[in-house]
Amino acid sequence: MSQEDSIRQAKDVLQLEAESILQLIDRVGENFAQAVELIYHCKGRVIITGIGKSGLIGRKIVATMTSTGTQALFLHPVEGLHGDLGIVTKDDVLIAISHGGETTELNMIVDSIRRIGVPRIAFTGNLTSTLARSCDIVIDVGVAREACPFGLAPTSSSTAALAMGDALAVALIHRNRFQEKDFFKFHPGGSLGARLRAKVGDVMISGIQIPRVYGNTPILDAIGKMDEMNKGFVLVVDQAETLLGILTDGDVRRLVRRRQNFLDQKIDAFMTHSPKTIHEETSVAQAIEYMQQEEITTLVVTDETARLKGYIHLHDILGRGGTLKITLSE
Repeated sequence: MSQEDSIRQAKDVLQLEAESILQLIDRVGENFAQAVELIYHCKGRVIITGIGKSGLIGRKIVATMTSTGTQALFLHPVEGLHGDLGIVTKDDVLIAISHGGETTELNMIVDSIRRIGVPRIAFTGNLTSTLARSCDIVIDVGVAREACPFGLAPTSSSTAALAMGDALAVALIHRNRFQEKDFFKFHPGGSLGARLRAKVGDVMISGIQIPRVYGNTPILDAIGKMDEMNKGFVLVVDQAETLLGILTDGDVRRLVRRRQNFLDQKIDAFMTHSPKTIHEETSVAQAIEYMQQEEITTLVVTDETARLKGYIHLHDILGRGGTLKITLSE
């Protein structure tokens, strides 16, 4: 076979698979919307099952959902029939994937899950199949033909199922109001580049979660606030929310160790008047690098006028107990 033949065949496959996906657009309707709402209101998890290539597609859909805020897990039909069915609860939703809809083991597990009382969604290209009849909602992922010249190996059909799974996952992102800053929370060790390019303002702790007191607060009241919020520090502001200083639990320990008489005094006499700050538009990568340089784990976030906006903590960004050496050129 010549190089020209290989190139032509590759283009034919890509064209066919692209057309298979485009043909799904007109089939997205009420059933799809019902599936989105069913999963959105689900109190449990999305259980996805399938065998062979459909199973591999199912695992990828699980990975996409779990990384974008929808709890999901994969259940192999055979393993489910031999004990793993115990992970399924009546609060879950099932998605079963099969192009033909007549896979024996898959239909057996779907029937078992039906008896538990779990609502069921089918991804199938055969709308009259056993699988379609066993499910509450049927999503049509049928294709005109496979890219395989023999029509045997799942090619166009698996691509179509994968694309529909992506469509469902993205619809749930919007339904759940899942935001970019939420994506970072689900990727404490992966997609590092994207996470570190986030802005400090996307990940900072703000509002009532900030441990803060006003200037001239009695030191004992400030320590009480620090103990109440359990953050290891308390920030000091004036009535206009301008940052005045910070008191840490380390400062308190040093006061106790020196046996200094501080119980009747104000926080202003003991706080650090120039705490380390950072602007909310700074990247997370730069913030981490700054914390490493200064050997600190907390940065106060302020605006151009020194008004308090929030704070960030190294452990909250990287995950408790995590360590990371940042190289900004990566």
